[in-house]
Amino acid sequence: MQKISRRDFLKLGGASLGAFAFAPTLGGLFDFDDSDLIRVATTSVSVYSKPSDDSPIVSTWYRDELLHSLGEVVASEPEHNPVWYRVWGGYIHRARLQKVKIVFNKTLTSIEEGALRLAEITVPYSQPWRTSQAFGWQQLGFRLYYGSVHWIEAIEPGPTGDLWYRIYDDLTGFPYYVDATHLKPIPLEELTPITPEIPVEHKRIEVNLTTQTLTAFEYDKQILKTTICSGIPNGSRDANGIPTKTPAGEFRIMDKMPNKHMGNGNLFADFTDYELPGVPWTCFFTDKGHAFHGTYWHENYGVPMSRGCINMRTEEAKWLFRWAKPDHQIGKTFNRGFGTLVRIYY
Repeated sequence: MQKISRRDFLKLGGASLGAFAFAPTLGGLFDFDDSDLIRVATTSVSVYSKPSDDSPIVSTWYRDELLHSLGEVVASEPEHNPVWYRVWGGYIHRARLQKVKIVFNKTLTSIEEGALRLAEITVPYSQPWRTSQAFGWQQLGFRLYYGSVHWIEAIEPGPTGDLWYRIYDDLTGFPYYVDATHLKPIPLEELTPITPEIPVEHKRIEVNLTTQTLTAFEYDKQILKTTICSGIPNGSRDANGIPTKTPAGEFRIMDKMPNKHMGNGNLFADFTDYELPGVPWTCFFTDKGHAFHGTYWHENYGVPMSRGCINMRTEEAKWLFRWAKPDHQIGKTFNRGFGTLVRIYY
């Protein structure tokens, strides 16, 4: 395997990625990893002269642009999330950023017919395409982002002529294609249940909406405590009239999906629209769609941010997905059953 140096990467276009990162043919560029990259995950963000919102703004960066982090600074504000990144020219708060890498992967040689293989995006974003007899190859409007999870259902020639992965999408009802080098098949051992021998009555999840914390218990012993983002208390209701406030009460995890396309399912929606394909490690606890899940569009835990779900760091959501009941069965797009108790309160 061949790695490319940081110096060579900068010569090839800096943090803009451009044609290099998403070239159809990458030769030996596998395992490339640039761990200090951050992606703008919202419309725009400001760079300040100091790590404070009260300091002068020196520049603005826009959605999906990439910056190099020169280090992290812990400031006095905001109290719930005091981390800022030092970047060229100043400081940028991490709330609406995503730490990303650029790692290219070898393409699977085969996949069992009728089977599905779970994989995660390992580049800042990948552009999906679809094909039809009427229109041929068309680039879709939305993007698949670093850390999102997707089902590979086949390996076929893509728009470049190279082998791409055909992706099963649970919402659109139409498959699309992604550059295979952008997806890492998830090892099966990373999908096995955690402590499946413990009975359902001895596992529970508690969410404190006041402190924005989640705690997991086995036999009343705390085994995980972390900050989360619950629903915005007074946000606009969705098209079905469901409020954005996370409901309080006692629930059970009912359905678990290792990935979920959240949004409207519009293949040609602009990437700024509400389309969140591949939301990872989703555990539903109400029949209205409230769930625990990983989050690739912000890093602002400790305050309400969502449309009603419980946003979690992706690695913690993955742990919860494997730990909570019903147990996940590898290869299934969803698992349904009488699951772990969930208590949500203020």
